[in-house]
Amino acid sequence: MWKTCRFLLPLTAACCVLTQCGTTSGGGNLGGPTVEERNAQIASEPTGNFYYGRRYYVEKTRFWGYLRQPRQPWSKAKLVLMREDKKRNPDRLPEGGSPGYGYDNNYEYRIDGYYTGEEGYDPNSNQFLPVFMLTGYKVLNRQPGWLFRPDDRYDRYRITMTPR
Repeated sequence: MWKTCRFLLPLTAACCVLTQCGTTSGGGNLGGPTVEERNAQIASEPTGNFYYGRRYYVEKTRFWGYLRQPRQPWSKAKLVLMREDKKRNPDRLPEGGSPGYGYDNNYEYRIDGYYTGEEGYDPNSNQFLPVFMLTGYKVLNRQPGWLFRPDDRYDRYRITMTPR
């Protein structure tokens, strides 16, 4: 009996530790509204010929962030590369300066422009992404909270937030 207990006790402890690795402790790290509040907010948005954009900055990548049409859920958003022929990106500042490239991570914008029909390659994320021609923007919210789900976790060094 004692031999069995000596074997089961460490095994049980290991199982407890390993099951904790696959979960996030608590919620995500972005805060924000409840799912119901977010859905109500999206359902009551103004519509028009523009997009809602969420800046998503990850070190060494060159995509801009996610765009979605008004009243569509964020799960339908597309990660895009921005062309700046007509308008510069909101955070287009010298890299390495202050406040620095990507300072507006997770800001929510009203974005004017159009998809060019092209795809561009971002070598650091190894993705082909749609190209969007930016013609204008307006900051809507500097702290909108989570993007896809309340348990979203942001890590500036790797892509952790994708539609699911």
